[in-house]
Order: sequence, then C-alpha cells, then structure tokens
Amino acid sequence: MRERAGRGGKVVTVIHGLPGGAAALASMAADLRRLCGAGGTVKDRVIEIQGDHRERVAERLRSLDYTVKLAGG
Repeated sequence: MRERAGRGGKVVTVIHGLPGGAAALASMAADLRRLCGAGGTVKDRVIEIQGDHRERVAERLRSLDYTVKLAGG
C-alpha cells in the first residue's frame, strides 16, 4: 500500500503480510530496496520502502508467487 500519514508528507510503500521470520523479511527488504533504488526498513514485520514503488514491488512479489493486493489509492 502507499502511505503518507505521519511521515511529514513523504510517500512510503508499505508491504505487510509476508510469511517468514525476521531474517527472511530483512532479505526481502534488501532485495526490494535494490530493485527500487530507494531506502527502507523493516518495522514490526512490515517492510517500508521510501517513495511510491507499488507497481514495481507488486510485480516482483507476483514473480515470486505471492498474492498481491494493491491499496492506498
């Protein structure tokens, strides 16, 4: 989903609901950051990527056989 609230007007792409432990999420976050050429983090089992990269992230997750639902306008 795309999220802006509470971030000083900056847009962040948020990915939640991915399976796996902390190491798997950190690895996935690193891969998505490289794909998007942006910074990001993992907080409370949620991956946050700086900027609006919903389509690019969704395409990568679909290629890895995840079910993707876009949200956030």
